Amino acid sequence: MASTWNRHHVLSLADFTPEEYDTVLQTAASFREVLSRRTKKVPTLQGQVVANLFFEPSTRTRSSFELAAKRLSADTLNFAASTSSLTKGETILDTAKTYLAMGTDMMVIRHREAGVPQAIADEMDRLGVRVGVLNAGDGQHEHPSQALLDLFTTCTLIDSDRPRLELLKDKKIAIVGDILHSRVARSNIWSLTASGAEVHLAAPPTLLPQLFADFTTNAPGKLFLHWQVEPALENADFVMTLRLQKERMTQHLLPSLREYHQRFGITRDRLRICQPDVKVLHPGPVNRGVEISSDLMDDPQFSLIQAQVTSGVAVRMALLYLMGSSKA
Repeated sequence: MASTWNRHHVLSLADFTPEEYDTVLQTAASFREVLSRRTKKVPTLQGQVVANLFFEPSTRTRSSFELAAKRLSADTLNFAASTSSLTKGETILDTAKTYLAMGTDMMVIRHREAGVPQAIADEMDRLGVRVGVLNAGDGQHEHPSQALLDLFTTCTLIDSDRPRLELLKDKKIAIVGDILHSRVARSNIWSLTASGAEVHLAAPPTLLPQLFADFTTNAPGKLFLHWQVEPALENADFVMTLRLQKERMTQHLLPSLREYHQRFGITRDRLRICQPDVKVLHPGPVNRGVEISSDLMDDPQFSLIQAQVTSGVAVRMALLYLMGSSKA
């Protein structure tokens, strides 16, 4: 499968092809099988170094990438901004070049500012080195690996043995919450519309500006905007609820969390208008009782939240493997 992959960096899903999506999904499926074994480690990236450069806090993504690299037998370097030379005035690019000098083969980058992973990838390319850069979330831009693990989670639910993009064709998928500030939503819009799904965005007008109507252009799927939650949920096959990112809200965009939950919170009652077998996703971390009711979050009949975390390791193994295998 790696022979069909020639992408050196993974920075955005905007230009992903259907073949690339399917390559990631099928590779992740093979690693999911590896993770079910007693010995969960394979030597595929032995001798390579993966640096996790996280310039903002993270639990799931950072731990998932670190575990994925170790399961592939890579050596890992972990960076924390608060204890780094950034506090002494070192630039981000100089930090990246320091890790390059240590022999890093791949860099996983998270930053609160959009465009930082791209800038580091451009610098690596300018230096003529074969160091792959993977965007682990940048500002309000994208979070490709999260969208890919969401895709893997939903597709394996439909066909566990052969997850593929076409399985979501004509499925109705509702994305509810703080879409304005969500890099997860942006990446999911690219992947889900590429599959041919109907994607329905729902949020208060302050968190879902009209500009999202023009987010995709040539995708086979369709994108719809709603400022009430019910039209988005009606007959939905999957509901993805997003965290209210209060740390990124620079203005008073909501009257109160209580009112938000009353109008847009996902509860059992609200799911009654969805398909009977509807499933709920959330990228985490979750504000219980705000975006989603606590009992619904913990109900395995509806919730795929823990499955998403499990899928994350297999998908990130797939990405690291494909990028590592494509090194010249």
